[in-house]
Amino acid sequence: MAIATPSSPQLTSTLTCPTCGNAQTEQMPTDACQYFYECPACHTVLKPLAGDCCVFCSYGSVPCPPIQEQGAGGCCG
Repeated sequence: MAIATPSSPQLTSTLTCPTCGNAQTEQMPTDACQYFYECPACHTVLKPLAGDCCVFCSYGSVPCPPIQEQGAGGCCG
């Protein structure tokens, strides 16, 4: 497993659906936030929780690349 560093963020994250518990590993975009994600198991559309910039920051095992690079103070633009 690769360790994310400021110069090389981890680009995959496992999203876990809060409705059915399904876990799906997905590739994260590096140039935009992903605001919506449809669970492939139950078809619930996930949206970021209050204070989070994207579904990866809310439901993923790894936060999005901009947060990895900039820390908690950074966010997708």
